[in-house]
Amino acid sequence: MQIITATDVQFQLCWDTLIPHLRHTYASKFTMPQRQVMRLSADAGNHDAFALLPSWNDEVIALKAFTYFPQNTAPHSSLYSQILLFDRQHGEPLALVEGRSVTFWRTAGISALASQLLSREDSSTLLLLGTGNLVPYIIRAHCSVRPIKRVVLWGRNAQKAQACLDAIASELPGTHFAVATDLCEACASADVIVSATGSHEVLLHGSWIQPGTHVDLLGNHHADHRECDSALVTSAQVYVDTYLNCLKEAGEILIPIAEGVFHRDDIRGELADLCAGRCPARQSSSDITLFKSVGAALGDLATAHAVYKKKTC
Repeated sequence: MQIITATDVQFQLCWDTLIPHLRHTYASKFTMPQRQVMRLSADAGNHDAFALLPSWNDEVIALKAFTYFPQNTAPHSSLYSQILLFDRQHGEPLALVEGRSVTFWRTAGISALASQLLSREDSSTLLLLGTGNLVPYIIRAHCSVRPIKRVVLWGRNAQKAQACLDAIASELPGTHFAVATDLCEACASADVIVSATGSHEVLLHGSWIQPGTHVDLLGNHHADHRECDSALVTSAQVYVDTYLNCLKEAGEILIPIAEGVFHRDDIRGELADLCAGRCPARQSSSDITLFKSVGAALGDLATAHAVYKKKTC
């Protein structure tokens, strides 16, 4: 059995091959049971958790396991993760893959894949909300699928946002980078908006979003929180990564449903439907499209499998 480290993941993956691989995996036959997220303490102030995410297709079986300890301080991380891969034909263990690095690639890759399927082909301005570890991955992934010429980054700490941009700017010399100080103003000129924050408060308002914009929400995983208001959801063509997880964990969808202004049947499809051509994508250049992702085991399977195949070929 192969032991695949975070260094291996970074060395073996590239966006030009990973995103098509993700699209092919989602368009093909697969099984993905409900993921299990288990609280480790009954204390209301303790959010330590352990999670199991299984999935399989005709080639491999994957089980991602992760721990989440949000109060951890250095040298400990708040998140640790490993992915077990098994051969689908015989059940033989193939690899243990470092999962945290896979999660970065998978999350950004799914975000860019959704943009490739839903945003306007001429989209040139990317607005990104958040200053965490995902920032460089999201920027690189989106620049690989659309002709992005301008990247605008918004964060609560403008100095941290600038440092994030400084760290990646040299990789994309033809792209202009800027820090947003007024989020409403930044939304007005964005073609693609990606929100990757841990905010428990609404950041994006429907009245700020211009016709033709694609919005991707991937930061929130709580049923009672959300990164956008109901007005944005009701004005957009809405897609989800999976019905199963989003209708359990995504406040962006669940709160408008509880308010009676949105319904489950208003969701146009999930990512697998888009990849397989089973549901319509953007209908016109003036549509607002919205993709809500809370993460799915199949993305972890596809990304870990891509690393394994390249490392062992």
